[in-house]
Amino acid sequence: MYNHIWKKYLPIIRILMKKSATEDQVLDLNRVDFERAGTGRKAGYKFTIEFTDGKVGNVISGSALAMNLASVILEDDSAKQIISENNYELSLNTKFQLSVRNVSAAIDRTPAKKKGKTAEEETEQ
Repeated sequence: MYNHIWKKYLPIIRILMKKSATEDQVLDLNRVDFERAGTGRKAGYKFTIEFTDGKVGNVISGSALAMNLASVILEDDSAKQIISENNYELSLNTKFQLSVRNVSAAIDRTPAKKKGKTAEEETEQ
């Protein structure tokens, strides 16, 4: 139902997945595209997909929109390669903003809490 729309956005989504290694990314989608293709139910336009080890890691069967996005990503060789290298979370909110978060990189980006002085402070003395 929504596959043709997701295929249109897929090249941008792939780029955002790569860029999400440094920070979370957001893509503003065209609401009209989805409203024309869908049943008009706004409740179905909110979801989260977790890609873990190259597969969908959560239940998305309640959302046709999420299932179609997941299938488009899993059918695309380049996107499949990207999700096999890291874990991702893709979320759509009611404002039609698709958030792309590299969960693997988010762990790496978390600053480690150090006790005492930092290495720079040690060398300054």
